Amino acid sequence: MGDLLPEIRYTPTSGLTYNPNDPTYWDRAALQPELDRAFDLCNGCRLCFKYCESFPILFTAVEEAGDVRRLPARLTDQVIDACFQCKQCYTQCPYTEAEGHEFKLDVPRLLLRANAIRRRESGVPLRERLLANPDLLGRVGTTLPMLANATNRSRAHRVLMEHAAGIHRDAALPPFASETFSAWVRKTQGGDVTPDGTHKVVLHPTCYVQWNKPEIGQAAHRVLRHNECQVATPGLGCCGMPALDSGDVAQAQKAAEATVTALAPWVDRGYAVAVVNPTCSLMLRQEYPELLNDPANPTLHTQALLVAAATRDLGEYLHQQRQAGHFREDFQSTPAGTVAYHAPCHLRAQNIGFRGRDLMRRIPGVTPQLVAECCGHDGTWALKTEHHTASLENGRRAFEGMAEADATVWTTECPLAGLQFQQACGREPLHPIEVLDRAYRADGFPTPVPTRERNP
Repeated sequence: MGDLLPEIRYTPTSGLTYNPNDPTYWDRAALQPELDRAFDLCNGCRLCFKYCESFPILFTAVEEAGDVRRLPARLTDQVIDACFQCKQCYTQCPYTEAEGHEFKLDVPRLLLRANAIRRRESGVPLRERLLANPDLLGRVGTTLPMLANATNRSRAHRVLMEHAAGIHRDAALPPFASETFSAWVRKTQGGDVTPDGTHKVVLHPTCYVQWNKPEIGQAAHRVLRHNECQVATPGLGCCGMPALDSGDVAQAQKAAEATVTALAPWVDRGYAVAVVNPTCSLMLRQEYPELLNDPANPTLHTQALLVAAATRDLGEYLHQQRQAGHFREDFQSTPAGTVAYHAPCHLRAQNIGFRGRDLMRRIPGVTPQLVAECCGHDGTWALKTEHHTASLENGRRAFEGMAEADATVWTTECPLAGLQFQQACGREPLHPIEVLDRAYRADGFPTPVPTRERNP
């Protein structure tokens, strides 16, 4: 009985903080009691066993050790590394501050903090630094996109990349665009903002659309213009989520500051911010106010809060326009029938509903079928040698759900989820905004919408 440890209390310790501007955030001694209480609470609850391998690893380790405080550091590292920040454990957890619970549990942010401390102590590995900077990769890749894409398809190059950088040889890599979104905007729009439009909105294309999939941004721009929006497209970089995932908090803060500084003047002029990718809208809304909560720069924090309040997921923004009577339903063609709709994890984490799905319902003849399962990609996690196979296993329920919908059209708001579906199922989903864009055209889908069903 002499080696029995005192009972762990589940109320927050003095080490609770998720603000990297707080010195306590970086104090490993302050972190440990928070890890202990979170791990013990999760082990007793076990509601989240199915979301990722972090929890099974933890539960098995605690059963073997007998107490979370006896876990060796290597097992804690395994729990950290298995978390790919889908946020689903947080959305389901009954012990969060969002639920008004006194325990204020936030496992994803706690593990981000643990990883950040680890990286500050030991350094950010080369692979993590590369993956944390998609804008650098995008600028290089789009300089000679045909060569870059051919190289990324070369088996010899991929084997070398796996050995040198830890990028799995079989992981699907997004192709680089021959024309970036910003180049298309300059050609189409001329400047930072369209000359007319009733409803003011900044279109945040995200780095993936900028460098890899500009057609999503082009569709978004056309749909917004069709719905009488004045569309601003200032130069915006990566939101910083890849850097945050890698444990490089300083890089994530730089990205947040750059984005907020660019968007704040537009928000001051009454513009909403519509974001194509739910991961990026999650960053602007939930992470920026924390990343930039620095007492030394209260103005920047105030701007981050204002930008967060003005930010909407793209489908959410258009759905609000519809509720206000400003969404046109003059669709001319339809995919007619079941449309498989995958709800990304980071969209669900925002608790705003499935507005892309709801807008597609307005197209005559369309019946969306919801698949609310994690695809397992997480932007960079699925690319890593040690996690690629697990990412496909984690996405199995999503793959099966989409296939079982027996739909001719697959959709998801997350372009990287689309990449994962293409890898696992051989099907590349459209973004819901692409479906709307096509449906506004007579040649968008094979089935025309009867004239009597077209609403002005």
